[in-house]
Amino acid sequence: MRGVVMYAPGDVRVEDREKPTITRPTDAVIRIAATCICGSDLWPYRGANEVDHDPMGHEYVGIVEEIGADVTTVKVGDFVVGSFMASDNTCEICQAGYQSRCVHVVPMGAFGTQAEYSLIPHADGTLVATPGQPDADLIPSLLAASDVLGTGWFAAVAAEVGPGKTVAVVGDGAVGLLGILAARELGAERIIAMSRHADRQALAREFGATDIVEERGDEGVARIKELTNGLGAHSVIEAVGTQESMMQAIRATRPGGHVGYVGVSHDVALPGEELFFSGVHLHGGPAPVRRFLPELIQLIWDRKIDPGKVFDLTLPLEDAAEGYRAMDERRATKVLLTV
Repeated sequence: MRGVVMYAPGDVRVEDREKPTITRPTDAVIRIAATCICGSDLWPYRGANEVDHDPMGHEYVGIVEEIGADVTTVKVGDFVVGSFMASDNTCEICQAGYQSRCVHVVPMGAFGTQAEYSLIPHADGTLVATPGQPDADLIPSLLAASDVLGTGWFAAVAAEVGPGKTVAVVGDGAVGLLGILAARELGAERIIAMSRHADRQALAREFGATDIVEERGDEGVARIKELTNGLGAHSVIEAVGTQESMMQAIRATRPGGHVGYVGVSHDVALPGEELFFSGVHLHGGPAPVRRFLPELIQLIWDRKIDPGKVFDLTLPLEDAAEGYRAMDERRATKVLLTV
């Protein structure tokens, strides 16, 4: 099969890889219908994470081609959506709603889903079948549910977004944009998108943003305070993962407010005394997408939400290297790869 491999920072190739086979009775093999490039894939691409001939990709939708003897919740021929973290969905941590930290968790990035096929461990706990075979125009939105929609949704839930609340969103990538959509669906009264890019600002407004703040850092915090009677937002979504973005999120939150942080943390250190006196709740980490998949799939199936709009460039799998370049150079927000 064909699959994407990152040899080194900036060096992405599509090459022949061995097609996966069932190795455990709880496995499934799916034929990928669509996959995509994640903002987190840019960390190794830019040299921030180590990479050495690694298979790439952790977002996927597809059709079940083979199942292990113990798999009971999906069958061959089902169209399925799965999380970027494989989980058994039965351990105590999963049952508490944190499947991304399952005691038997397996990161899907270990298999590389930017490929024609993928092995899915813990198939019963990881995969959710759609109500039927989806129309082609629903596939991008279902693919978004595999990571960025579920992650943005978790960020909003972790930030305690709800009716009557003002929400600020730090980060205008796919996760931040879908955090805006989630905040709208969860009933937020006011949603402030922090963005400097006109195309992303337009999509933010389409997803539900009521205000746009272009300032960053301390200036961005001051602008949020100005818009909230000097208090700060009730709920803030942090969807970047840098020191600046995390501090901007904490400082833009009112005392007693909540920060939902889902940006993959890189060299973030929190000043203890400032955090102590902020009175701010912090909740986040790798999103337990599996917790939300049934609800999100149904919302997409019923055409109540259209998260697939975050994909602004579609390329064939063979052109994955151009997709990485486009995202790295901010010519694309998120790239869908057809298989």
